[in-house]
Amino acid sequence: MRVSYQTGMVLLAMSFPAACKRAPDPIDPPRAGAMADPPIADAGRKPQDYVGFDRNDYPGDDRLAELHNHFAFAGYWLNIPPGEQRNTWLGKRQKLEQAGFGFLVLANGRLDREIKRAKLAPQALGQKDAADSIAAATREGFPDHTIVFLDQEEGGRLLPEQSAYFFGWTEAVAASRFRPGSYLSGQQADDGTGPDGKPLTITTAQDVREQIAARHLHPVVLWVAQDECPPAPGCTIQPPKLKDSGTALKSDAGDAMVWQYSQSPRRPELTRSCAKTYATDGMCYAGVSTDLFLDLDVANSADPSHGR
Repeated sequence: MRVSYQTGMVLLAMSFPAACKRAPDPIDPPRAGAMADPPIADAGRKPQDYVGFDRNDYPGDDRLAELHNHFAFAGYWLNIPPGEQRNTWLGKRQKLEQAGFGFLVLANGRLDREIKRAKLAPQALGQKDAADSIAAATREGFPDHTIVFLDQEEGGRLLPEQSAYFFGWTEAVAASRFRPGSYLSGQQADDGTGPDGKPLTITTAQDVREQIAARHLHPVVLWVAQDECPPAPGCTIQPPKLKDSGTALKSDAGDAMVWQYSQSPRRPELTRSCAKTYATDGMCYAGVSTDLFLDLDVANSADPSHGR
C-alpha cells in the first residue's frame, strides 16, 4: 500500500511505501532484522500485542506454517492490490483459516486522479466499488459483520471528491451485512496555516473522524499507517503498543484497531533511527525467510476483521 500526501487541493509527492512493490535486486545479501524475536501467536498475550503482516502477493500455501510461527493475522485482498496486475489472494481464505490466521480484509480504493476521470460521480463510484467489495467478501465466504478495510492510498486532508468517494463507500458497506473500515494515514501532513500564521497539520485519521462526527455518519474502524521511528520500532515482530501509534484508540467516529508500523521498502528519511532493523536492501523480512518481504501490523485482536 502506498500513501501520498496532500495539502489543501495540492497532491504532494511524499508516500508511504509498502509491500506493493516487487523487491529490488539487493546489492548486498539481505539481513533479517529480528531473527531472534519469539513467536507472537502464543496464548495469553494482551489483546494489543497481536502482530500480523500484509503484502500484495499471496506468500504461497507452503509458507503459511512458517509465517504463523510469528504472525496471528494476515491481510487479505478482495480486489487487485495497488500497482499489481492480478489478485493472488482470492480463493485462499480457507487455507489461511486452517493454518490458524485471522484476517485483515482489504479492498483497494481509487486514487484522486481515478475518481476525477471516472464517468460516475464520486459518491456513486464509491457506492459501486462498495457493492463490488461486498460481493467479493461474500464469494470468499467471510461471515456477517466482517470488517472490510478500504485502502485509502492518499494521505492528509481528503479532497472533496475523495471525501465523497470515501464516504459513499463506507456508508454503502455499513448498510450491508459487513462493517466499514479503512487503511489510512496516521502521520501528520501539512494542512495550511492558522490565523496566527503558524503551520497546521492533520492526519487522514483525524480528518475522517471529524467528518463522521460533523455529518453523523456511520463509524469507520481505522487501520492507521505510521512507520516513522519513533513512534514505530522498525522491522521487528516485538510489536509496539497500539496506543503509541499517535491516533487515539477510542472514538465515537471509529476505533483505531490496527497500526501498520513497518513497511517494505522502508523510507530512509523516516526510519533512520531504526534502519538497522531492516535488511540491507531496505525491505522488512522480520525473522522469516529472506525472500519474503512484509509490512507489519499490531492489533487488539488476533482476527482484526472478525473474518473467521
